[in-house]
Amino acid sequence: MGGFLAAAVQLTSTPDPDANFVAAEEQIELAARRGAELVGLPENFAFMGEDSRRLELAPALAERCSRFLVTMARRYQVTLLGGGFPVPAGAGKTFNRAELVGTEGQLLARYDKIHLFDVDLPDGNTYRESLTVQPGSQLPPVVEVPGLGRIGLSICYDVRFPELYRHLAGAGAEVLMVPAAFTAFTGKDHWQVLLQARAIENTAYVVAPAQTGLHYGRRQCHGHSLVIDPWGTVLADAGVAVGSAVAPIDAGHGGRVRAQMPSLQHRRPALF
Repeated sequence: MGGFLAAAVQLTSTPDPDANFVAAEEQIELAARRGAELVGLPENFAFMGEDSRRLELAPALAERCSRFLVTMARRYQVTLLGGGFPVPAGAGKTFNRAELVGTEGQLLARYDKIHLFDVDLPDGNTYRESLTVQPGSQLPPVVEVPGLGRIGLSICYDVRFPELYRHLAGAGAEVLMVPAAFTAFTGKDHWQVLLQARAIENTAYVVAPAQTGLHYGRRQCHGHSLVIDPWGTVLADAGVAVGSAVAPIDAGHGGRVRAQMPSLQHRRPALF
């Protein structure tokens, strides 16, 4: 890995897949024009709506999302992460799947979200992702992408589970992708600090595309797509508007941080 630009796209996705694909392509094109070689779309980029509608759309939407990622990656010559879309899992559930696609349209990595958001928040909102989402059964992958280095995948709620990112770091990840649809209530206090912690403790870059704004009249997302360096410095923040956080990923800087703070080498896993 040398140096390149990464873009964490920020969207306000809706229950209308057609509109969502148009909005996603617009941001991919803008990121590519800015020189980004790695582009991440947020969780639920193709659909943000009622669970019943998602289950109904899943068979067609899963295929359409995969085709869209292939087409966009080829068209704009970027390595593209589709940060989470529904894939039928049987028994009235879907997987929440992320796919990383290369510039020639080749599937580089696939991950089904393993940690599901079942939470009662103090603001009165209740989330039960497990009612309609089937957790994945495989740990997230790390894939070597020529020119971009070793990229590890995760999705949203995973960010609260540091052992997952230690697994990715142990597999050599230099860039951690964290696409999300983080709630506004938790995001204001936890989003940035959790991402900075994952970057610092694993001395890796974090690229975190996010949903922002109000979705289908009831769900409010935090926004603030971020790119963070291995020292924990926020390099780019998309704020709360639709757009992208774009920043350089520099292997030399990552190597220097790991040399200055070699905590990964100092682990004592046998004691735990």
